[in-house]
Amino acid sequence: MASQGTPLSSNDHLMLCSEPQSSLSFLPGPWVSKWTGLILKYHAIKGNKAKYVHGLHRKYGPIVRVSPDEVDISDPEAARKIHRVGTGFLKSAWYQGSTIEGENVFNTRDPTFYNARRRLLSTPLSNSSLQSVEPIINSSARLAIQKMQEEMESRGAVDVFKWWNFLTADLIGELTFGDSFRMLEKGETNQYITDLQTLSSTQGFRALFSPLTSLLGLIPMDFFQGIRQAAFRLLLYGEQSIQRYRKQMALQPDNPKPTLFTKLFNAGQDGLPDAAIKDEAVNFIIAGSDTTAITLTYLVWAVCRDSKVRESLLRDLAALPEDFSDRETLQLPYLDRVINETLRVYAPVPTGLPRTVPNGGATLAGHWIPAGVTVTTQAYSLHRHPSVFPHPERFNPSRWATLATELKGAFMPFGGMSRICLGQNLARMELRLATAYFFRAFPNATVSALENMSDVDMDPVIHFLMSPRGKRCLIQDS
Repeated sequence: MASQGTPLSSNDHLMLCSEPQSSLSFLPGPWVSKWTGLILKYHAIKGNKAKYVHGLHRKYGPIVRVSPDEVDISDPEAARKIHRVGTGFLKSAWYQGSTIEGENVFNTRDPTFYNARRRLLSTPLSNSSLQSVEPIINSSARLAIQKMQEEMESRGAVDVFKWWNFLTADLIGELTFGDSFRMLEKGETNQYITDLQTLSSTQGFRALFSPLTSLLGLIPMDFFQGIRQAAFRLLLYGEQSIQRYRKQMALQPDNPKPTLFTKLFNAGQDGLPDAAIKDEAVNFIIAGSDTTAITLTYLVWAVCRDSKVRESLLRDLAALPEDFSDRETLQLPYLDRVINETLRVYAPVPTGLPRTVPNGGATLAGHWIPAGVTVTTQAYSLHRHPSVFPHPERFNPSRWATLATELKGAFMPFGGMSRICLGQNLARMELRLATAYFFRAFPNATVSALENMSDVDMDPVIHFLMSPRGKRCLIQDS
């Protein structure tokens, strides 16, 4: 992420001199938030924003003013109102600076554009459609486990963070562009994923200073030039991959290799131009690789720290046949609880989901908020709401046996309801299969202390995505 010397946006200079949106002056929050958003941006750059805002909620309550024109809300009922379909709370301008090029299903603020793209993209990501790519997921997951076993034998422990990143990147590359990055085979990161990680780790920074983002590439500093060059290579790779897949389709028009975007290559109403496919594909890779790898890493770490949780999970997995399918993992209740609890405590995107209050204003958490104000809900706080999740910091999968299913306002690991992540079914399939393969292969897995591995390595650093501070997670099969 950026250093503390990051330039200020024009809005920040203005907010240091006056208190706009004075109708928010009655809201609780630190006094400095009335005058500037710099403190919030400072914590975002340091990777501490989610924890900082959560601390404000613990001090001031479910609604808190975090900058002159932004309010953060941790009230489940208000979150439902904000994210429910048809309520008019559109994504804020923050999203326009969050991706590298073009309008896509993630960053668009236009409901008409979003609905059209959603119709095209949601079908291949439905549970029924994903059955066609399940063999690819199974094959890659088994290869990942084989590589982990080899590392376990030679090293005495396995870095699951590394191998889960390789697995999820290879999978999303094959499922979008029709060609794996082959990092599992080679056991090393390629340039594309290095660039992807550069952009992923700076996504929050680029969005925070979106008015200046287009100018940053002109600054002759390694940090800014690195972002510009990584974006250029990613887009070039996307164009080349699309051209390569079109050639494959021409050779086998009646039986093309299935990908999530095969339908979009078709001509006519169901298709999209290559530039649009590239924008969506690059966005899917950014959204679908790191997030799943991070979740798998924290899932394994959390389970391996608690022998009772691990034994309960193993009893669940014992019901699976030797050659199991995803359909059979869906029948395992404790596996589902472990996944949900991991998504609750270690949501890969725990930071805020900013929305703009529609015309006419809105009453949220007992306070009237005028139109145009940014209202944000962050999973980090909602997932720790004590009335919904008692002892919220405790990793307790069993809580999901009695929790009501209608947790839409308090449980949002895949985003808000009206703009929920289209890839959630794919993510859950990968989580189920990879978890099952791992703990069947390593039933005695525990957290390793080799190479000075400790809980400090797993301390979450949160920019836009969460990631372990040490960029590793060593597990041994004791």
